[in-house]
Amino acid sequence: MIPEGNSVEEIKVREQIIREFYREWKEKNPSQKRYNISLKEYINIKMVSIVETSEHAAKRYLSTLAVLQLDSILSGAKKISIKRTKPGNANQKPFEKIMLMEYNLIGIGKIKMTVGVRRRTKEKVQYCITAISNE
Repeated sequence: MIPEGNSVEEIKVREQIIREFYREWKEKNPSQKRYNISLKEYINIKMVSIVETSEHAAKRYLSTLAVLQLDSILSGAKKISIKRTKPGNANQKPFEKIMLMEYNLIGIGKIKMTVGVRRRTKEKVQYCITAISNE
């Protein structure tokens, strides 16, 4: 049962649910990547994926639900824009740019996935996943 409220306790529970989900996902997917149809490239899951996503997606119930559809989002999201990394952000430092991608998830709506592009290798790394607010 995923708590739906916005109390500190409920957010912490959702954060643990997301971290546990990623741990199980990584066990089932030893390559720790999924092929994205739109990019025609793999998107990798790294520690930064878990840290950023659990911190941000846990803040909203719908974002937490979205993360649990990781495979669909990784393979089906489409690139909508590219932006620069945030100066001074330690987690974004390894990336030369950030791609914003979107995916329409039935029952939840529009999902935003940010993907970092590593400097030398050009490896794509899932950075964060959140449901875009309909308000």
